[in-house]
Amino acid sequence: MPRFGTPRRSTCSTTPDCGPYWAFCWGSGQALARYVLDHPELVSGRRVLDFGAGCGIAGIAAAKAGAAHVTATEIDPLAVVAIEMNARLNDAAVEPSREDVIQTGRSDWQVLLAADVCYWISNADWLHRLAGHDGLVLIGDPGRPGLDKSNLQELARYRVRTVPEIEHHSLREAAVYCFRR
Repeated sequence: MPRFGTPRRSTCSTTPDCGPYWAFCWGSGQALARYVLDHPELVSGRRVLDFGAGCGIAGIAAAKAGAAHVTATEIDPLAVVAIEMNARLNDAAVEPSREDVIQTGRSDWQVLLAADVCYWISNADWLHRLAGHDGLVLIGDPGRPGLDKSNLQELARYRVRTVPEIEHHSLREAAVYCFRR
């Protein structure tokens, strides 16, 4: 698994103001990265977008698995810096970006990676619209209620380590899905 920067110790409580969401390697990002590393043929030689990349772990995994080009998007400018630092730490070619691809409608990638982004219905709706796109959409999710799984196929399930102050326990399951074709 890729290495990534984290705070030395968590000072978070269970309140929403516990710190930047991108400063942690969320369980669904770990699961999606593990899946990509175990199945490099899905990204090898392809253009990949890591949407809502957080710390960048899924995009870093895609770069390490042989993706031709990886863009990792985040709306927080500090997250973009964290992605750049984590990519450098892992010797991975990842282009961090603040582009809001939902607003721009950009769709020039061949593989879209999305981990733990379906807590906003607009993100889930956008991913569903992409199901008709010719590219592959892989979703990592820890069971958030915003993700309608009726049109998804579960590809893998992993036990992942999480930040207990955020997720309320240190181990949980996260799954990787793709849209049924």
